[in-house]
Amino acid sequence: MTHTRVKLLGAGLVIAAATTILAVAGMREGWVYFLPVDQFMASGQHQMQRVRLHGTVGEERFEASRADLNAKFDLKGKTSSIRVEYTGVIPEMFQAGHDVVVEGQCDEAGVFHADTLLTKCASKYESADGQAPHANPYAAESAE
Repeated sequence: MTHTRVKLLGAGLVIAAATTILAVAGMREGWVYFLPVDQFMASGQHQMQRVRLHGTVGEERFEASRADLNAKFDLKGKTSSIRVEYTGVIPEMFQAGHDVVVEGQCDEAGVFHADTLLTKCASKYESADGQAPHANPYAAESAE
């Protein structure tokens, strides 16, 4: 092998290793779609890291201003909650009592600063009678 080929092979190996390291690091951060509020609060490992949290918007201390592009609310899990301050466009379906996913990070004071807010539209997942849209409407009749 010539000296030039050795240099090119070495450069290729360095680039391949760097790409692999970046891919693994990216997958590790993005592997979990979101964390439930209770799991986030219990772990304490994710403080000062960018994460996605899932929970229900609390009805107490709920403030939202579409004109000012911000909202402040408690994101509740089954046993714990966290204060969220969101800045950005507020989705139409955003209101107290609905499930949301927020993305951002928690500061030292324990406030979660979100820059992404996603709402879940319950009407897409349930029919008017509360059943899932794929539920068998004849199931009750066939049991008789």
